[in-house]
Amino acid sequence: MPKVQVEFINTCASCAEHEVNIKNAVEKYGDDVELKIYHAGKDVGYLKKYGMIFKGTMIINGRQKIDNLTKKNIEEAIDAAVRSNNS
Repeated sequence: MPKVQVEFINTCASCAEHEVNIKNAVEKYGDDVELKIYHAGKDVGYLKKYGMIFKGTMIINGRQKIDNLTKKNIEEAIDAAVRSNNS
């Protein structure tokens, strides 16, 4: 079964909180979720895939972009992706 891929593009210092929330949400699922974090200005790997992103954005399985990030939104989106991946 393929893993759920969660990517987060950290664009600013205030996105650090989202990064922590995403890491905590992903930890619950162990090996079922693969997390990749990009830091704008340091990492460029996301540019080819998603283009320029100016706001902290979480991307699930390369398709679902979420930029309205709250702890609740992050946890719900990751949980839904894991459940749909397991069904």
